[in-house]
Amino acid sequence: MKARSRAARTRMPVVGTALLAIAGVVATVAAGCGGGAGAAPKITTTARAGVAPVPPEQGAYFGAWVPEGGGTPSASASPSESPSDSGSPSDSGSPSESPSGKDAGKPGMAPVAGFEQRLGRRLDIVQSYRGWKSDFPGGLEKSVADGDRYLLLTWDGGDAREIVQGEHDDLIAKRARAVKALGKPVFLRWSRDMDKSSEQKRVHSAADFTAAWKHLREIFKRENVDNVAWVWCPTARGFNGANAGSYYPGDDQVDWICADAQPGADYDYRDLSEALKLFTEWARGRHKPIMIAEFGVPKSYGPRRAEWLREAAKTLQDPQVKAVVYFNSDEQAKNARDRRRSYSVTGDTHAISALRELATTPYFNPRNLPVTSGG
Repeated sequence: MKARSRAARTRMPVVGTALLAIAGVVATVAAGCGGGAGAAPKITTTARAGVAPVPPEQGAYFGAWVPEGGGTPSASASPSESPSDSGSPSDSGSPSESPSGKDAGKPGMAPVAGFEQRLGRRLDIVQSYRGWKSDFPGGLEKSVADGDRYLLLTWDGGDAREIVQGEHDDLIAKRARAVKALGKPVFLRWSRDMDKSSEQKRVHSAADFTAAWKHLREIFKRENVDNVAWVWCPTARGFNGANAGSYYPGDDQVDWICADAQPGADYDYRDLSEALKLFTEWARGRHKPIMIAEFGVPKSYGPRRAEWLREAAKTLQDPQVKAVVYFNSDEQAKNARDRRRSYSVTGDTHAISALRELATTPYFNPRNLPVTSGG
């Protein structure tokens, strides 16, 4: 067992008009004030304002990954496909509930609408996952693009050396045209967690990865795709000895820097601030907005889940953090008893209440979306 955290030592345990209006004024923004770390660098992005997603002038967008049914241990340990587009309300909280709202009946949106209903607000960002050779956009992506939420499209990477050699150019160009055809701003998070040892067979090396990233971007440029913001996203843990920063393609190649930051199954209890510490220290040297694309509180924390989320809300109110995305899923769990890798708050009254507090804090509602009591 690794050393416990500080806390554990003391206690065991196209978009709508409003969205474009924000985007149009902040292609380059100065970081705002928040309750987190100190002054952040001036934030810049290569994304085209009003066409691709850019940071809010103040605060951070709030989003989520909400798979159908909440994600189950029988699913892939790492999501690579979006949920079924059937529109089933299987994640609405209880068998008798049905999500309401004008988008609930759209393909793939029932779980999202149910989550928003409990949260008491609409999401800024909805995440989807697609495999390297998968066709997209599917029903969920089209439904998100059809509304006033941002789409965060997480696309698995292929073999880096094959990409550089041009073996997948046709596939990449086809997907680039598909994203362009959506006609709405899209966050594109390609080949996330590239620093993991489990990814090395296809990534090969940091040099191979950065070359593949640049090749991909060049094809998107050739296809005149300008509605994409490129999100570079290793693991937060990769900044502790794995040299995740070596996979960074360069400021001219990246619009948002990101990290996946679950606390880690080898800790009894660990604050989000500790999981993010080395990543955020590295990020201070980049003039880029930060996205935390996968954060979640394990079910193993039991009654302390609400406390963890309230502390996370303080940590994330960092002037450089411009988007946070909750991982409301249990699909990384090895089996039904694995509570250390289960992050869904569905059915946990205290945890969903604390997450609702976070999501409705003005800092995480920069578009001033309507807020209800939730439930």
